[in-house]
Amino acid sequence: MLRPFIHINCAMSADGKIAGSDRKQVRISSGEDIARVKELRRAYDSVLVGIGTVIADDPHLTVKGAAYEENPVRVVIDPHGRTPCDAQIVDDHAPTVILTDDACEKEWKNAEKIKCGHPFDIGAAMQKLSELGIESILVEGGGYTISSLFRNGLVDKYTVFVGNIIIGGKDSPTPADGDGWIKENGTRLKMKTAEVLGDGVLVSYDVIR
Repeated sequence: MLRPFIHINCAMSADGKIAGSDRKQVRISSGEDIARVKELRRAYDSVLVGIGTVIADDPHLTVKGAAYEENPVRVVIDPHGRTPCDAQIVDDHAPTVILTDDACEKEWKNAEKIKCGHPFDIGAAMQKLSELGIESILVEGGGYTISSLFRNGLVDKYTVFVGNIIIGGKDSPTPADGDGWIKENGTRLKMKTAEVLGDGVLVSYDVIR
């Protein structure tokens, strides 16, 4: 299957959480890591999040100071069309693609909708992004989206910033959240680098095929 290169980048607490149990955003990254992520976006054709991140955080996902055509394409995985029409991710500051189930009838003024099967097929979605000319994707959350990409063997690189905070709570989301899946020995990673950034550590892995 032809698909883009997929790099998952996230931040988690020292106890492995990406948000509190209410799923609202918690400041985990150091200032140095925030600056790194802003620059990282410039290197990718697109930046992708799931609908849960859109609803919880209302991210903009643009590069500060970049013109419309200089920004990466913003991509939302939103099978049922839950993205609010006034969300920042569907403003006119950068191109946006919303990936939906075939049954979704909702439209957005400043976004291109692409139907990806019924039920929604994440592999088909990645292939359709490739057909649009998107060769690389930076995934910034959330846990359900990251889990789905790992579960379907679609991840090439994984970087995680481990911050100096404990969030706690058995219901607090983790980087690979949602329903578990059975895979012998799990998804194996090869650590490439570990770097101190402020009061945390950035760890970079390649996915072993």
